[in-house]
Amino acid sequence: MQESPVAGQDVSCCTDLTSAPLSEERAVELATVFKALGDPIRLRLLSMIASRAGGEVCVCELTPAFDLSQPTISHHLKLLRQAGLIDCERRGTWVYYWLVPETTDKVAAVLTRPAEALT
Repeated sequence: MQESPVAGQDVSCCTDLTSAPLSEERAVELATVFKALGDPIRLRLLSMIASRAGGEVCVCELTPAFDLSQPTISHHLKLLRQAGLIDCERRGTWVYYWLVPETTDKVAAVLTRPAEALT
């Protein structure tokens, strides 16, 4: 576990690639996220969910944007959920999805280089 300058605070989840090598566990976790993002359909779904006013969207609004069956869209959404990128809630017959910003923030932190490394 990598300690931050603040005693006892774990920052292993938030360090960038240039700070220290990834642990095996962290690499597996990030690979799952990147694999989920590696498909154009899932990337579009994530973008549609993230950019939605109000922060959530019904699956009934996502499906018409694609030339795919509802079960195929549901499969892609399941993979995004398993990667921790989105979450959902069933309300009656519909399922509503929203972005999990903690996960996207962690991914962004891994890919961000410190400002001093850019000079």
